[in-house]
Amino acid sequence: MKMDYGQFRTQVKPAMVSKLEEFRLLGYDSVSEKELWEYLTKKKWRKVTDEKKLYEIIQDILSIKVSDFISFATIETYKTAEFSLEDEEEWKELLK
Repeated sequence: MKMDYGQFRTQVKPAMVSKLEEFRLLGYDSVSEKELWEYLTKKKWRKVTDEKKLYEIIQDILSIKVSDFISFATIETYKTAEFSLEDEEEWKELLK
């Protein structure tokens, strides 16, 4: 059974705000709370089957590394990007 983390969203908001402030201090000001939450639910908690306690969820949020989030965001962008590889120029650009 998959855990519903949405029920903790308001309780963990201060941790989310804190993590986003840390991202901004490191120069990543375009990361939104929604994107950070998506990272947590799609990546960090994807295979978690046990019930997590509130303190564990907050710990997960505060332990996010910028590099892990950026890697996830990059992969998600590639998954949603549409390439029409019929154009020779697009092939050349892709293969650079």
